[in-house]
Order: sequence, then structure tokens, then C-alpha cells
Amino acid sequence: MTRHHVSPGSPYEPILGISRAVRIGNTIAIAGTAPLGPEGKTVAPGDAAGQMRRCIEIARRALEQLDASLSDVIRTRTLLTHIEDWEAVGRVHGEVFKDIRPVNTVMQVTRFIDPDWLVGINGDAVVQAKSVEGIDQETFIQHGNGGEASHAFTSEAGACLPQFGDHLPAAGL
Repeated sequence: MTRHHVSPGSPYEPILGISRAVRIGNTIAIAGTAPLGPEGKTVAPGDAAGQMRRCIEIARRALEQLDASLSDVIRTRTLLTHIEDWEAVGRVHGEVFKDIRPVNTVMQVTRFIDPDWLVGINGDAVVQAKSVEGIDQETFIQHGNGGEASHAFTSEAGACLPQFGDHLPAAGL
């Protein structure tokens, strides 16, 4: 299976040798996400809820670059420097994921790389195949990757799952 990386340009990615997200098959892992703005500075200093919104936005963009969405998220992990912020941060999580309802773990950490960061998140997603009426599982499907056709294969559950080509949209925040 092909491995796809999204690296929107966080200053920490090349230093640490990491990607924002990695997709292999229909599984996506989203790295620890800090509340950084496009210019690399902390967003919403002192505001845990505002930082949570920014972290979710960064994760959402990474998912979209891997042909997925927040609705594909199955697990989130919320890291807080002040556990007292759990409710404010949890409400933001609830606004976004109220109908998706992934499993979640909330935990306190001593600190992050930048002491202004109050929140960090990471997560996992599983992309479900889009059901297309009247197309059998051996049919080649058209995937939104520059017109390149990709072959469909069947999971144990019988769902038709797309196999990705090597072309994905350019990453960027």
C-alpha cells in the first residue's frame, strides 16, 4: 500500500522528522497538533477553547488533503496543561464531534514545547468507502486525484474501498 504524508509547514516538522498526518490504505494517523497559526506563532494565547478550535482546524485541513473529513475520525486525544480547562475544551470538541462521537481521552501534561500552548490534540481516522449504486466491487472507480483511476478492493465486511494513486493535492496551511 502507498503511504501518503501531509506536511503543511509547521516549523517543527523538519526538525522532528514528522508529518501532520499519514494515510496508508483507509487508515489515517494525525500527529500531535499544536495551536499554531499559518505564520508559526501561537494562536489564542491564554484561551484553551480558542486553541482547541485552531488545533481541530489544522487536523481538519490535513484530513481533507488526504481525501477524508472529520466525519471519518474514530479517536481523538486531548492534552491539556491545565486539567481545569477540560470543560471549555470539551465543549469545543463536542460542538465539532457531537454527531460523529469518536472515542476520546483527555489528559493533563506537564507542558508542551512552547509554554503558551495550553492544548494539543491528535487522532485517528478510518475512511469509509462511498457507496455507489449499481457499481460492483470489481469495477474501477474514479478517484479525485487528477483523473487517475484506481482499483477498488473488498474489505472483510464487503465494503468497496478505494486504493489511492500517487497524486494528492499539495499540502499547505
